[in-house]
Amino acid sequence: MDNSNVYNETTEPQAKPSRCFGCTLQHLWGWRLPAKALQVILSLLAVICEEMVENCINCGGLYFFEFISCAAFLLSLLILCVYCTNAYEVFGKDKVGNVNIWLVSAIGVCFLVATITLSAISSESAAGKAACVFGFLASTAFIAESITDYFHRRKQHVDGHSENPAHTLGATENQPLNQQNSFSGIHSFFFFFF
Repeated sequence: MDNSNVYNETTEPQAKPSRCFGCTLQHLWGWRLPAKALQVILSLLAVICEEMVENCINCGGLYFFEFISCAAFLLSLLILCVYCTNAYEVFGKDKVGNVNIWLVSAIGVCFLVATITLSAISSESAAGKAACVFGFLASTAFIAESITDYFHRRKQHVDGHSENPAHTLGATENQPLNQQNSFSGIHSFFFFFF
């Protein structure tokens, strides 16, 4: 008897859709693609403007801003690459989402602190002012995405619990798993030995 025809359809590997270098934009729905692109661009512009500052009175704030803006650019580029490549499927939607919300929130707060520090101690150079402007815009983009993502997740969480708001157990969940009484268990024990 030839069973090869029965199992052919389920045992053959399915061909994956071909993507150019594994890139796709299907995970960056709605507002997320413009937000991610804006974060990368504004972070890069902040790094470029900071590098054009030629002299500084107190350079500690400038170095702090340089570190934070460069880290924000690289991390936002990394998250954008994760969303656009096969790494999204490898790590999973939940893990990527959790990392994204924590990373974007941390970058936004750190970028805001670094920009405030730079604006407080920067000289009157045009490049320093431009770095501060792009720093504020970038930190606003990061914080806006984290707030939007937080409320979106909260809405999904509330919608998921609305089906059973009191968390009451259903009729089948209240029933014991075993309908036997203790006497039948003892009876089985004695039956085994006799």
